Amino acid sequence: MMNRILFVAMFFLIYACEAEKTVADMVLINGTIATVDENNPQAEAIAFQADRILQVGKTTDIQKLVGESTKVIDLEGNFAMPGIIEGHGHFSSIGTTLQNLNFIKSKSWDDIVAMVAEKAKTAKPGEWITGRGWHQEKWDGKLDKQVLGYPYHDKLSEISPNNPVMLRHASGHGLLANEQAMKIAGVSKETPNPNGGEIVRDSRGEAIGVFEETAMGVIGNAYDEYLKTLSEEDKTRIWFEGIELAEEECIKKGITSFQDAGSTFVEIDRYKKLAEDGALDLRLWAMIGSREENLAENLSNFPILNAGNHFFTSRAIKAYLDGALGSFGAWLLESYNDKPNFHGQNVTPIEDIERIGGLAAKHNLQLCVHAIGDRGNREMLDLYEKIFKTMPDQSDFRWRIEHSQHIDPTDIPRFADLGVIAAMQAIHCTSDAPFVIKRLGEKRAREGAYPWRSLLDAGAVVTNGSDAPVEDVDPIESFYASVTRKRADSGMAFFPEQSMTREEGIKAYTLSNAWAAFEEEDKGSLEVGKLADVTVLSKNLLTCGDEEILDAKVLYTIIGGKVKHAAE
Repeated sequence: MMNRILFVAMFFLIYACEAEKTVADMVLINGTIATVDENNPQAEAIAFQADRILQVGKTTDIQKLVGESTKVIDLEGNFAMPGIIEGHGHFSSIGTTLQNLNFIKSKSWDDIVAMVAEKAKTAKPGEWITGRGWHQEKWDGKLDKQVLGYPYHDKLSEISPNNPVMLRHASGHGLLANEQAMKIAGVSKETPNPNGGEIVRDSRGEAIGVFEETAMGVIGNAYDEYLKTLSEEDKTRIWFEGIELAEEECIKKGITSFQDAGSTFVEIDRYKKLAEDGALDLRLWAMIGSREENLAENLSNFPILNAGNHFFTSRAIKAYLDGALGSFGAWLLESYNDKPNFHGQNVTPIEDIERIGGLAAKHNLQLCVHAIGDRGNREMLDLYEKIFKTMPDQSDFRWRIEHSQHIDPTDIPRFADLGVIAAMQAIHCTSDAPFVIKRLGEKRAREGAYPWRSLLDAGAVVTNGSDAPVEDVDPIESFYASVTRKRADSGMAFFPEQSMTREEGIKAYTLSNAWAAFEEEDKGSLEVGKLADVTVLSKNLLTCGDEEILDAKVLYTIIGGKVKHAAE
């Protein structure tokens, strides 16, 4: 009898201990894990409970957290890192690009014309043919007719005489239109250039079909009128279909969070509802992209923080100071080498951005301003410094200059001094490399073009992204660019002395991006209590050879402790 009592007592004691045992919902074991946690930089395994990190450490320790219901993933030595954060992209535009013609990989003008011709065969009468991604500086061969390297509209007009065609430049700061589109828009010799833009013309004053910067609105307004003929139901359905495509594209490439560089108030409302309904598969952080006159009356409910359990946040305003280097829009201190006496475009007056900055400060929002040229970056640093001085009691603004591509060397230390974030995209450096010296000359290109090393050495926070759909959203390509400064196709190196280290490259895509969004308490490193967002790759980004980086495959994308993508 006594033995039976002891047995029963021992049973209940063991049961009670087991009941109190902490059990993980998922564990990753036998991996090579870069945590981006300076107190615990490397680990073998990690455990999740619900959507948070439970423990990080050795496989033997993590296995103690495994219960009957725990999902166990053996990484088999593969490389894991904090979930990759896209630091600057255009989320809905990725979807639109996937739905329409995409020219990012096109090698010639003839390739683009052929794609439009194929589309024209099935286009309905009057339907607009749209696409994005062309870049005249990246084509093989020479054009029969050109102005500043741009093609004439002739071939587009010939293959699509009845359907208007509008093709946006890869940078988003220019477009090509055919004759039918220009006819609908009422373009003639007398059509004036708007402030901050240019209708590119030949020596006779005829529009060749290229519209730079704010001049894009001449064609864009005509396209908007066409969109008004579509039902609201159709436009909404198309948008949501695009969002699903964008999510799928990002997640399969290892991205767990996406910082959107300019969403409308309508889009922000939609994202918030998707998040609250549990219908977003990756985390979104969005800048408000709206005209100044619409901002003041719509900011009362901002910032939006962590809607849908940390799946949507909107706490910043986006503005544009200048254009892009490829379309001669970057605002420069000295004129373009290949366009004498031309300094680029100031697309939004400084005083307008100053008022927008006042609204951002009033509503506790970050200000994120697009500035590419060295004049543009200097003007923004000057303006930020002016605004910061009016609020001496506040120090942690984390205002950003989006792109920060070309900086006068004297301005580089000012980023750290002012606490301004250089929100850069490494892939732009190698993508643009073939024409940067042509635009800027060797001295300016060497000293101030994409100067990551100089910025980091000066103590600035430098982030990374892709500016998709300007470039492919693939973070592996942009990481490769950041640590090698080489083009993936030709091996062309662009002043490699400005490269990041491997550790800096990983941090730029994780913890630095999180910090630049006030999200470092929840994202960016693999630490106990943070969100269970992890990207698993087939190559160790810290130790593999340079060229092996591009062979890295995404094995798992884990968001909130759930596997959102697993390689076949």
